[in-house]
Amino acid sequence: MTDHGTTGKTAHVIADDAEALALAAALADEFRAGASARDTERRLPRAELDRLSGSGLLAVTVPAEYGGADVSAQTLAEIFRLLGSADGSLAQIPQSHFAYVNVIRRQGTADQQKFFFTELLAGRRFGNAQSEAGTKHVQDIRTRLTLQPDGSYELTGVKHYSTGALFADWIPVLARTDDDNLHVAYVPRDAEGVTVVDDWDGMGQRTTASGTVRLEAVAVPVDRVLPHHLTFEGPQLHGAVAQLLHAAIDAGIAGGALAEAAEFVRTKSRPWFESGVETAAEDPLLIQRFGELALQVRASEALLIQAARAVDAARADLSDDSAADASIAVAAAKVYAAQAAVEVAGALFEVSGTRSALNSLNLHRHWRDARTHTLHDPARWKIQHIGRYVLNGIRPPRHGLL
Repeated sequence: MTDHGTTGKTAHVIADDAEALALAAALADEFRAGASARDTERRLPRAELDRLSGSGLLAVTVPAEYGGADVSAQTLAEIFRLLGSADGSLAQIPQSHFAYVNVIRRQGTADQQKFFFTELLAGRRFGNAQSEAGTKHVQDIRTRLTLQPDGSYELTGVKHYSTGALFADWIPVLARTDDDNLHVAYVPRDAEGVTVVDDWDGMGQRTTASGTVRLEAVAVPVDRVLPHHLTFEGPQLHGAVAQLLHAAIDAGIAGGALAEAAEFVRTKSRPWFESGVETAAEDPLLIQRFGELALQVRASEALLIQAARAVDAARADLSDDSAADASIAVAAAKVYAAQAAVEVAGALFEVSGTRSALNSLNLHRHWRDARTHTLHDPARWKIQHIGRYVLNGIRPPRHGLL
């Protein structure tokens, strides 16, 4: 175990997958204890994110040649599932972080990789500024990188749903250059012209601070800009990995909701008078329902593992076919995990009884987190791509949402 640092911040450097999983499990247990109170009070998890950064978990995908653990997709998905089972808001914050680490892995020059991987190993955090409101569709990006006479860029635009930006050291910004090609500009959180507004008021994932980022004539050196459009010109796993982490969050929320429902029924619920049993946990109809819900959770976890293995296999031998297999496997995992998260979190009340609806208990945070997170992108289009692939052998399109 070693420490690695840049100015002002140091972090533990994780050695391998096993250590990453052990740390994730321990931190999930730690974060679970305060999750409900953080949600109720909308207390932003700054201390918890510092713990996450300091643990080294945010650097686990740094390549081995730069000193990182370079964990498998299966390990990364399990890290997010564990965090999601504890706190569906906290787990969402680093999702974009890892997506933009992947951009550096795929499109960064040797100097860019050395710089940013050193930052990551020191515990630096990436936020995101990608989505825009009021445009024609989600990929209609209006934010502009304008080339300046000295070869640098000027960045201007407004971003919404900017999860992680408020807590970030660097904000990756999705923008178009004058030729309309898509790039990512990595901008310091405290750069002149950058304003992060905590105006997120979603019913769920309340502590993600997924608010607005305003960029007003922000100066960006050329070596902080990466050509993201090149990512999609050949077989790629950018979208598959990003969606895998979303699926892991949903599977985690489903598992966390089921565990809390079981604990509530064992300790607080009363049996229905017609059941003839002494405790709610002995009610055969409740036992049946818990069995059905457990099947949904287990199936979501199994599909998540299968999808992660498909991503790992494609990474080892990347081709149009292996990338398509991975994208379809991830799409299946995401569709099922999203359904499981919403349904299991809703069934929590069905099995627990009237008392579970008390606002003071805040058991509805699981459903609110699930319902909010699963709106990220529509499952119906994933099902379309799965059907086309199975029936007609049509590979899914190359974009960051599949």
